[in-house]
Amino acid sequence: MGYFIGIDIGGSTTKIVGLKDGKISGCLKVKAGDQITSAYGAFGKFLSENGLGLDSVEQIMFTGVGATFISDGMYHLPTKRVDEIRAIGYGGQFLSGLNRAIIVSMGTGTAFVHVCGREVKHLGGTGIGGGTLLGLSNKIFNIRNFDNIVELASQGNLANVDLAVGDISKEVISSMPMDTTASNFGKISDVASNADIALGILNMVFQTIGMFAVFASRYDHTNDVVLTGNLTTIAQARAIFDNLEKMYDIHYVIPPSAEYATAIGAALCHD
Repeated sequence: MGYFIGIDIGGSTTKIVGLKDGKISGCLKVKAGDQITSAYGAFGKFLSENGLGLDSVEQIMFTGVGATFISDGMYHLPTKRVDEIRAIGYGGQFLSGLNRAIIVSMGTGTAFVHVCGREVKHLGGTGIGGGTLLGLSNKIFNIRNFDNIVELASQGNLANVDLAVGDISKEVISSMPMDTTASNFGKISDVASNADIALGILNMVFQTIGMFAVFASRYDHTNDVVLTGNLTTIAQARAIFDNLEKMYDIHYVIPPSAEYATAIGAALCHD
């Protein structure tokens, strides 16, 4: 049996994975300036890097916001469009090994998906995501490169930006430690550096997504939350979610290859 190819054409990147004998075999991503070009480019690069020919491909599954641009298939190979919510659910489930969980897809925006067995349900979403991070950083610092933003934030100090519980109370409030954020950017200082502000933006984005996940998990009566998408690659993410985990008894999982979860989920939906 050949390869089943999953291609997730997103708002900023296109991701492609190969699935062979039920196992992941190759992952890569390219910039998605143009949906059709990026899809063909990703597919060609995948075949080249893995030494494969067209005859090695059993079927191609497209998903993501850009999948609607691929209307005539690809190279006369069997193709299929997969609902993005279904792909998110199955991909997060596959990578985490959890049968039931909330799958959070952190892309340009963020989607929250319930999965249990083969049941997948869209719980909702928020416009807060990678687009927020890139847009604000571009406007404030004139930086739109993901890695440069993360590097800048690594030198920041949240105490110069965020108002903490300890700034407004002498005692712990509920289960929140004194360094818990009471207001994002609520204490921004005149001497706050670009690094401080960059870290504040990262913190705001991840805390917002994390709290939405808390509410979704309460609604769905599960404590397992699987984080997927491009934002999982940011080094600061783990520490921020660890703090939320302690306060709200939520288990946040960032599985290996989490940024490729939706493409993997699409590949799993082969005929």
